[in-house]
Amino acid sequence: MSPHVQRFVTGLSLGLILAICLACSQRVLLSADPAMPGMGPTAEVRSNAAREGGSAIDGVADQGASADSSVSDAALTEAPVLSAAAQAVIASAGPEGLYNPPRKDVRLVVFSDLNSAYGSTDYDPEVDKAVALVPFWQPDAVVCSGDMVAGQQRTLTVDQINAMWQAFDDHVAAPLRDMGVPYGFTLGNHDASAARNSSGQFIFQQERDLASAYWNTPAHDPGVNFIDRTDFPFFYTFEQNGVFFMAWDGSSSQIPADKLAWVEAALSSEAAQSAKARMVLSHLPLYGVAQRRDQPGEVLANAPQLQAILERHNVHTLISGHQHAYYPAHRGNLQLLHAGLLGSGPRALIDGSAAPWKALTVIDIDFADPALTTYTTYDITTLRRVDDTTLPRFLVSHNGLILRRDVQYSDLTPADKARCQQRLSADQCVAGRSTPILATWPQRPTYAA
Repeated sequence: MSPHVQRFVTGLSLGLILAICLACSQRVLLSADPAMPGMGPTAEVRSNAAREGGSAIDGVADQGASADSSVSDAALTEAPVLSAAAQAVIASAGPEGLYNPPRKDVRLVVFSDLNSAYGSTDYDPEVDKAVALVPFWQPDAVVCSGDMVAGQQRTLTVDQINAMWQAFDDHVAAPLRDMGVPYGFTLGNHDASAARNSSGQFIFQQERDLASAYWNTPAHDPGVNFIDRTDFPFFYTFEQNGVFFMAWDGSSSQIPADKLAWVEAALSSEAAQSAKARMVLSHLPLYGVAQRRDQPGEVLANAPQLQAILERHNVHTLISGHQHAYYPAHRGNLQLLHAGLLGSGPRALIDGSAAPWKALTVIDIDFADPALTTYTTYDITTLRRVDDTTLPRFLVSHNGLILRRDVQYSDLTPADKARCQQRLSADQCVAGRSTPILATWPQRPTYAA
């Protein structure tokens, strides 16, 4: 072989080898496998893991994409664009990065109680941080349990109230619209209080009118799939990825009888009962969980009646705010997510010793899982993932016993039960008894995928 031919063949071979190496490198970069075999935990800043099944920390393997995964090349390259602010937040999470849980059928990010002082158009940095991180989690929707602005003060002018809603739009609603993320919400007492005077008139009618005007402006469409928006934004229903949502006006302790009739009709409708799951958004909860908020007027007044309605129609979860403390609970067969807050004024739990903190919860819904939902909750200030088992096993609220979501009534000791009965009637304590989740939920065909 002549020297010229040898040089040509050698050059061609080297070129082919280089091309193959570059292609392999690109494949590795696109797959973003967070934990190759034999390697320790890695920084979890690769947000496409939210779609691909989760990221790993503490040596736990990625449950989504292994070396022999059937995930397509197109799916492997699917990754959101993270803002500089989001990247900075994730980088601040420390060497292990920000944990991103395994993704299931549907993902929700839960906001609550975003506001600051009366009349304020400013938001705490945790609110902006939460919004910036939404693309990292890639939810199917963000849901909010109220108090988006800082009203409920009769001296506020029309201009001041409108300025608050504009600030909310700037900080929260407009960024979510730009992301294309639907936003389901319920109104809180600082948005549009339903408190009434002795004549039965709304005390904060002006705030209710302006809240309605903001939300019914076409440019402010929240992007959800409405089912009934006749009384939007106070009472309405929507569907998202097979889940039926109801938002009721829990901005005061009373839900009127005519509205309860609407609740019954909506939950018994074909749209509700043919859904794979049902959830309700309320500002005030059924039961108190926080210090100085566990009292009449700070919870819905007719909690037993409301719980009976929700259970009768197989509602899985009530997501609420107002208490400014995170507590994942259940009572009977109803899951109760007390969502904590992102804004000002976190509170301590009534029976807890931990200092107050600000919470954000990611809910992953798996229609094939008897438990249906998995919570991943963060201290949004530190980005630390919260271990729910460090929270009190149960809380004795002024109006009923609630259990942490992984605890059953049968798990309580005689001393636990006696402690409840020292504060409440025997009926209120026994009413906390729940049927084990695994024994009931698989029998409900509407949870099937």
